[in-house]
Amino acid sequence: MVLLVPFDGSDLSAAALERATEFAAYRDEEVLVLSVVPQAPEFALERGWLNADETFSTELVADKLETQVHEIAPDARFRCEVPEDVSSMASLTTDVVRTIRAVANEVNASILFIGSENAGRVSTPVTSVGAPVSEDPQYDVHIVRHA
Repeated sequence: MVLLVPFDGSDLSAAALERATEFAAYRDEEVLVLSVVPQAPEFALERGWLNADETFSTELVADKLETQVHEIAPDARFRCEVPEDVSSMASLTTDVVRTIRAVANEVNASILFIGSENAGRVSTPVTSVGAPVSEDPQYDVHIVRHA
């Protein structure tokens, strides 16, 4: 079984990774950390993945995120995906959610550990991946709301 942790470098995603690591030790399961990096320099800047003077590349962002992951969970497996641009009507958040769900299905994730302040609330911000990912009944979801 695989515990899947979507990771964007935020405090909440780091807390979700910590909790998944603790849970994995208890259940003797693998932790797979997934970072989804759209081909969008402004998205990377907005999330603090790049400094203003750095040139965007998926590899650079992935290396930075992987370093953060291994500082928190040295034994976790890291994976970076670039979402497909399936529809010009879809937002980047929709593309990220689609990618998380696809990977969860591919690896047969037993539990997703999601860091989100607002997943599961009645009103959901457009930029949250927590709520749409948590709706999938194929896996359990552990929502971390406090870092």
